[in-house]
Amino acid sequence: MLFPTIDFALFFLVVFGVGWSLSGRPVWWKLAMLGFSYFFYAWWDPRFVLLLVLETLIAHVGARRIFATDDPVRAKRWMWLSVGGLLAILGYFKYAGFFAVNLDNLLRGIGLGNLIPLVQPTLPIAISFFTFMAISYVVDVYRRQLDPAAPIDLAVYLAFFPHLVAGPIVRGSELLPQLKRRRDPNRVDYSRAAVLIIQGLFKKVVISSFIASAIVDPVFQSPSSHSALDVLVGVWGYAIQIYCDFSGYTDIAIGLAMLLGISFPVNFDAPYSAATLQDFWRRWHITLSRWLRDYLYIPLGGNRGSEAEVARNIMLTMILGGLWHGAAWTFLAWGFLHGAGQVVGHVRRERRAAAGLPPLVPSRLHHVGQVVFTFQFVCLAWIFFRATSFTNAFAVIGRIFTGWGAASNLVTPLVVLTIVAVLLVQQVPTSIGERVAAAWSNLHLAVQAILLALVLLAITTLGPTGVAPFIYYRF
Repeated sequence: MLFPTIDFALFFLVVFGVGWSLSGRPVWWKLAMLGFSYFFYAWWDPRFVLLLVLETLIAHVGARRIFATDDPVRAKRWMWLSVGGLLAILGYFKYAGFFAVNLDNLLRGIGLGNLIPLVQPTLPIAISFFTFMAISYVVDVYRRQLDPAAPIDLAVYLAFFPHLVAGPIVRGSELLPQLKRRRDPNRVDYSRAAVLIIQGLFKKVVISSFIASAIVDPVFQSPSSHSALDVLVGVWGYAIQIYCDFSGYTDIAIGLAMLLGISFPVNFDAPYSAATLQDFWRRWHITLSRWLRDYLYIPLGGNRGSEAEVARNIMLTMILGGLWHGAAWTFLAWGFLHGAGQVVGHVRRERRAAAGLPPLVPSRLHHVGQVVFTFQFVCLAWIFFRATSFTNAFAVIGRIFTGWGAASNLVTPLVVLTIVAVLLVQQVPTSIGERVAAAWSNLHLAVQAILLALVLLAITTLGPTGVAPFIYYRF
């Protein structure tokens, strides 16, 4: 069930009405939300609801066993057993086919023929998201940063439908306490929630869909058929497409949760205004960045150790982060590029500090140059993220250098204007956005309703017939 559909709109109307009618009966509210969330997930494939239940049971039993023992060895054993079970499920469904195919190719290459069966399990939607949430819950209980939740609370935490399919990756400490509090419908910022939902719909249905069909899909399907300018703008276009698609989903998810009295963490903060890769990852998919930092990078050693050890920690974190996105060598290459870029930035900062020099404060012009360079590097990495294979990726890159004699037929004023507009909006200071939000909240309710209706009409008019799934659904 996709957010931008009539089916979902009807579904949410029922959820909204039932949810607030049960606001004074917390147990029934949780049971209702769990039932609605399982129904939402079963819309794609009812069988995989059982998988979600299984991961909930593993996380629940593991956390209870960890919390019940004072023996640190036993606690660690239960933690690893639980995390290992969750990772085994994720590994089978997401990576079994990838490793089987590559192992089979290796065995064939050395003349051993068909020694292993090739498997390709159906990938359950959102398995990476709810698995990471389950892992963070177990680890936080092990670290004594979180008490075990009641079974119904844990089930709602993992399955709550606004974040279920593509995040944000909400921590137990962020959502579980909210499930214990009574929600007050009079304290919900309905106007802000509506703006987030409409904003997300516009990003996904209008901008992302337009850029994808107008230039990105044709360029990546057949780069040799297009000019260098088409391909270059197509690469920039994909950066805009994936941002509007994913941040659009997040906007809708946060707005929906807000309408139900639940607060989610921010997941995007103008990522294309970043002046360094480190800053980019503080702004892009923030909840995943925090997860990788707290449950992978820091346990590996973080910034402790020698320069080589820190570089290793950064590379492992980003490569595994790439693998989290999908079982393909192109995702590993995407993670490798971001890891290598961050290692270079870290080494430069550390050597400057070792030389007794203060952190570099760039001039305005230098800062603009850094933002432009960072965006171009991110776009280079996006090529591997979007490409179907290395052959496809290098064909796109090669065409940028070899296709300048061909005529451009995809770069139109509207395509350029859309890309530029999205990039410029991200350079707007946060204070201006806050003032606009405050001014919006002060408008009369009737004026807000008229403006939202006009924007919704524009989305319906400008958007395509039918809406493609969100890009991050497949992760």
